[in-house]
Amino acid sequence: MNGVHDMGGMHGLGRVEYEPNEPVFHAAWEGRVLAMNLATSAWRKWNLDTFRHQIEQIAASDYLRMSYYEKWFTALTERLVLSGLATRAEVEGGKPALGSAKATPPLTADQVSNILRSGALASRDVAIDPRFQPGQRVRTRNMHPTGHTRLPRYARDKHGTVDRDHGVYVFPDTAASSGDEKPQHVYSIRFAAPELWGEQASPRDAVYIDLWDDYLEPA
Repeated sequence: MNGVHDMGGMHGLGRVEYEPNEPVFHAAWEGRVLAMNLATSAWRKWNLDTFRHQIEQIAASDYLRMSYYEKWFTALTERLVLSGLATRAEVEGGKPALGSAKATPPLTADQVSNILRSGALASRDVAIDPRFQPGQRVRTRNMHPTGHTRLPRYARDKHGTVDRDHGVYVFPDTAASSGDEKPQHVYSIRFAAPELWGEQASPRDAVYIDLWDDYLEPA
């Protein structure tokens, strides 16, 4: 969707600040937020793209002031309520409601290390013919969906060249909205810098963006 979360190519946000020796977490609560996300996502009430779209629905004024894990925490609490794993009163009060159902968590402590190492694979081993080949010229669609998408605004309706085919992966747009994985090929597309940023950009520079079949058309 179009929103403040899609900041690529926007002016006025200042330089990207690099933090030498940056810690994994800046505060203990950030680690707990990651742990809660791992534990609750094991119930499979939502997927990664659904969660990302929940973050995109945070109001712009809040999104800009929040830290990374504040956004995660806000999205998590909303998913807990929307999925029925907790009520709004339970989230706000921090205590389970009287008589609420109890269940054994699907994620156990001995599984955590493996999950952190391997992550959740989005690749799919299915036989699907690619629509495009390396070296082929393509154009990105000029689309402005209200739901989740991984096609950034600055790269829409632009011409590029297929650099490589990564294989078949879950399509984020449909996975976020309906759970339909709609597996398809993902390509690394090379865009000349002037195509994205205008004639003031150096023609020697390029940007590579991983894009799904449904975002592309033949040039």
